[in-house]
Amino acid sequence: MAADSLHNFTLVITGAPYSSQAPQTALSFARAALAKGHTLDRVFLYGDGVHLASALCAPPSDEPHWPAQWAAFLKDNAVPGVACIASALRRGLVNDAEQKRYELPACNLLEPFMIAGLGEWVEATMASSRVIYFHAGA
Repeated sequence: MAADSLHNFTLVITGAPYSSQAPQTALSFARAALAKGHTLDRVFLYGDGVHLASALCAPPSDEPHWPAQWAAFLKDNAVPGVACIASALRRGLVNDAEQKRYELPACNLLEPFMIAGLGEWVEATMASSRVIYFHAGA
């Protein structure tokens, strides 16, 4: 494959695991892209997509654990996973800092995901040659 045909992707996931195919389709795309020599700048979770970063997800044993699969993929490939702070806070997803800030009883952000603002998304769109959205659908 010619070097000029390789891309640096940012993936944006807006659909929640178990209620949409967005996280599953995005993971398949991410694996295929890396296998073809492309790179991933980061994965940005927005809207209900932030549920993918919850450490409290416990699917039945006969179902895939999409948050755990995404966490392993991000760690194995050194790809940043970013949950939008506004979307995360609205949906009860907090890291240590937000737990302390809002005096909440616990945090539930799954590592290696981090919480950040839309500035991360803007930076990603500038750094990537392609931004691909994975929506929940209608």
